Amino acid sequence: MALKVIKSDCIMCINSCGINAYVDDGRLVRVEGMPEHPVSEGVICPRGEALPEYVYSPDRLKYPMKKAGGGWQRISWNEALNTIAEKLQAIKEKHGAEALAVYNGSIGTENIELATFAQIFCGAYGTPNLLSVEGNCFRSRIMARQMTFGSYLIEEPWNARCVIVWGQNMDRTRMTMANKIYKALDSGTLEQLIVIDPRRIPMAEKGIYIRIRPGTDCALMLAMLNVIIAEGLYDKDFVEKYTLGFNQLAEHVKSYSPEKVAEITWVPAEDIRRIARLFATVKPASIVPGTAALDQHINGFQNNRALSLLQTVTGNIDIPGGWVGMPYLRLGARELRVTETGEAIGAKEYPLFHGFWGRKAPFSQEMLFADAVLERKPYPITALIVNGGNPVLTLPDSSRIKQALEKLDFMVVIDLFLTETAELADIVLPACSFPEKSGVGYVYGVTAGIPYLLLRKKIIEPIGESWADWKIWTEIGRRMSYGEFFPWQTEEEVIDFFLEPSGLTREQLERDHPEGAFYAEKKYRTYQTNNYRTPSGKIEIYSETLKENGYDPLPVYVEPSQSPVSAPELAKDYPLILTTGARIPQYTHTQFRNISTLKRAAVEPVAEIHPDTAAQYGLADGDMMRVETNKGQIAIKVKTTEDLAPGIISIPHGWAEANVNLLTSLEPRDPVTGYAELKTLLCRIKKI
Repeated sequence: MALKVIKSDCIMCINSCGINAYVDDGRLVRVEGMPEHPVSEGVICPRGEALPEYVYSPDRLKYPMKKAGGGWQRISWNEALNTIAEKLQAIKEKHGAEALAVYNGSIGTENIELATFAQIFCGAYGTPNLLSVEGNCFRSRIMARQMTFGSYLIEEPWNARCVIVWGQNMDRTRMTMANKIYKALDSGTLEQLIVIDPRRIPMAEKGIYIRIRPGTDCALMLAMLNVIIAEGLYDKDFVEKYTLGFNQLAEHVKSYSPEKVAEITWVPAEDIRRIARLFATVKPASIVPGTAALDQHINGFQNNRALSLLQTVTGNIDIPGGWVGMPYLRLGARELRVTETGEAIGAKEYPLFHGFWGRKAPFSQEMLFADAVLERKPYPITALIVNGGNPVLTLPDSSRIKQALEKLDFMVVIDLFLTETAELADIVLPACSFPEKSGVGYVYGVTAGIPYLLLRKKIIEPIGESWADWKIWTEIGRRMSYGEFFPWQTEEEVIDFFLEPSGLTREQLERDHPEGAFYAEKKYRTYQTNNYRTPSGKIEIYSETLKENGYDPLPVYVEPSQSPVSAPELAKDYPLILTTGARIPQYTHTQFRNISTLKRAAVEPVAEIHPDTAAQYGLADGDMMRVETNKGQIAIKVKTTEDLAPGIISIPHGWAEANVNLLTSLEPRDPVTGYAELKTLLCRIKKI
C-alpha cells in the first residue's frame, strides 16, 4: 500500500504546529512539519518527530482499570462508566454538586474538545469547580490585557522594528515564533532586539541583553515608563484620544527613577534609559513575554498590566508589529456550557479571577483545591476527575497536593498513561492521543495572532480500547441522565456543531483546505472607528475596576516575598535564588518522559548554576547536590553554565525523579489572581 500523507496539527503544546503525518497500512510511521502552515512554517520540534513512538508506546493505557487489592484490575467500559456515574450521584446527594472538582491539565489549552466537554459536564452536574492550568499560568496575562483594553491583544513581533523578548527562551519553548523573529532580523525589518532575562539565552546574541534580578520585572517596567514619559517620548496624540488615566500614571512613575530601580533590579540606570528610548522611538514595537515567566510571582498580574501600559503609552496598539486585536472565531457548544452553578472555591478571595464586567470565567482557583479537601474550606471537595493532567507533579507543594488526592473519597483519571496522579486514582480511563481522533485546530488565533483554522484529522484508529475525550464525557453524562447536554452520536457531529457558527464546514476543510484556511482578515487601527470594550470605551491606564475591588489601580512594584530585602532573616539560611519551570524541547510539563528517543537527548533532571556559585559550594558539573527551601528538599545533578546569573539556581519542573514542586508552596499568592510564587524563592545547596 502506498504511503499516505495526512495534513493535521499537533496539540502536544501551545504552539500547535502544522504536521504532515505519514501513514503506511494504517500505521503512523513518520511526522514532518507542514511547510504551508502559516504559524509553524514547516518547523517541528523533537516531540513532534517522536509522535509515532509516543502513540505506540508500550506504556499506553489500553483499557479501563480499577484499583483492587493494592493493584490494578482490568474492567469493561460499561462497568467503569456505571461505577463512576453511581459514585458521582451518591457524592452529589450526600455533599452537594460542588463536592466534585474536575481538573483539566495543560493539554486542555490546545484540545478545545477536551476543555469544552469538561465544562459541559461541570455545568450539567452543577459543580462550579473546574480546575485548570488557567489557575497558575496564562489567564493572568489575559485578565490584565482585558482589564486594560477590554479584549485580549496579541503581540505581532514579526512585523515590528523593535522587539523586547521578556523572560522567554524561545529557542527551547516557541521555535515557531523564534524563527519568525530570526527571519525578521535577517531581512533587516527588525532593527532592534532586546532580551530581558536572568539567563543569557541564545537569542540575546542577536541584540541587547539585559540581565535582571528575578522577580523585579515590574520595577524595570515602571522605570522605563518613567523615562518615556519624563522625556516626552510617549505618543501624545494616541494617549490623548484613546486612553484614560495617563496623568495619574505620569505622576505615579516619578518615584521609579532609573537610579532607584537600578539598585532593585541589577540593571544599570544607563541601560534602563537606553532600552526605554529604543522601545519608544523605534516603532512599531512589541513586547513578547514568556508563557508564565512574569505571571508566577506575588505581583504577576501587575507585571502584565505594566507591560500593557508600556505598549499603550508608546502607541504600539492595534498597529502592524504592535499588540493587535484578533478577529476571534465563534465556535459552537458555548450555549451548552451551563454556567449557573454554585460558588467556586476562590470566588470570595479572588473575585476578579472569576469574572468582571459581566464576563464570568468558568474556572475555580486550583491553588485552593487542597484546602477544600483537607480543611473543608469553604466546603468539602470529596471527588475529583482529572482529564489530561498530572497535578501531583505540576501543582505547587506536591506533598500537600498528594495528601489531598489521597484523602478524596473517589478519583477518576482520564489519560494515555498511568501517571503519578493516575497511580492514586480509583478508576483510570484510557484516552485517545490526538492522532486517533478528529477535532478543530483553532488555537493558532489565540496564541499566534493569526486567524487560521485547521481540521485536526483522525490519522490512525484508536489504540486498544481507548476513547476520545468527548465520548468519555458524553457516556458518563448520559448515565447520569444529562443526555440533553450531550446530543452528539459521532465525532463528525461534534465537529459540525463546533464549526456551524463559523461559516466553514467540515467538508470544505477536508476537501478544499486540508492544510487549513484563514477564517477572517486581520484588521488594524480599529480604535479609529470602534470603542474599546472597557466600561469607559477607552484604554484604561488607571483602572477603576481594580480600585473598586481594593487593588492598586496602577501597577506598583512589590518585592518578592522571599528575598534578601523582604526576608533578610530567611536569606541568612537560604542565600540563593531558586527559579523553577525552565523548559527544554524534549518535554511538555510531565509528558513524554517515557519516550526513549527523547529520553536519550534529555536523560535526567539537572539544576543549572553559574560556575562561580557552584565553586563556592565545592560543586562541579555532574556532581549531585541537595537543594533545600523552607518547604522541602530534593537531590539533583549539577550543570554549570555562565549563561545564568550568579547566585541563581534554575530547576525544571515535571521530573518525578527530582520534583521541584516539593520545594514550592501554594502560598503566598498574587492578590488579584491567586497565582502561586514559583519564580523567586530562596534556597540553599549542599554537595552530596
